[in-house]
Amino acid sequence: MAAPLQLVCFFVALLSTLFLGAATWSDCWIVNADDSLEVSHKCQGLWRKCVTNVQDGIKTCDQYDSILAEHPMKIVVTRALLITSDLLSGCALVLLVSGLDCIKGFLDEPRMKRKMHSAAGLALGTGGVLGLVGSLWYAVNAYMEKAAHVPHNVFLDAHQDFGWSCWLGLIGSAGNLAACILLSCCLHSDLGRKSRGVRTALQRSTPKMYAVASRV
Repeated sequence: MAAPLQLVCFFVALLSTLFLGAATWSDCWIVNADDSLEVSHKCQGLWRKCVTNVQDGIKTCDQYDSILAEHPMKIVVTRALLITSDLLSGCALVLLVSGLDCIKGFLDEPRMKRKMHSAAGLALGTGGVLGLVGSLWYAVNAYMEKAAHVPHNVFLDAHQDFGWSCWLGLIGSAGNLAACILLSCCLHSDLGRKSRGVRTALQRSTPKMYAVASRV
């Protein structure tokens, strides 16, 4: 695989992993703005809730209970999927770095480098799917909870939007999937070039073999 494409895949995977990590550990998945007072800005994440005073900018956060405590299903599922996605993305980065042509390791074993890239693509694809499912799971459940309260005239904040953490999770997951697809295409084209090269070499050597056989 060409060195520029390898670097592009690596940097896309790196940015996607950073986005997923930031989404997992940040606390702004859902944003609530209180229009009646216009003095507070509330963010809800996977690990805590934070309220920021609009006037003085003071931010206070309340940690959720222990991980072993009971939590809403949307938080539990999203935590598990995002953490798994982070781990897979980290492993994929290690494999990508080890398989780069500019890295001296495994220079005499090109098949090993291709296997590393294949494993990295699989990890990126799996991590991207899990991150995408987790982010969408949280967003859909938050929307359904809000919609379920509206017919019962339950007061909710006037503005409830998806925060930047949710968008980072979606972008990071999409980036992992893009890197996986790019890696797969590059590996496929690389194998195609090598197979065409082998066929060309065989075609060139065939007349010579016939000529030697006729002389014998």
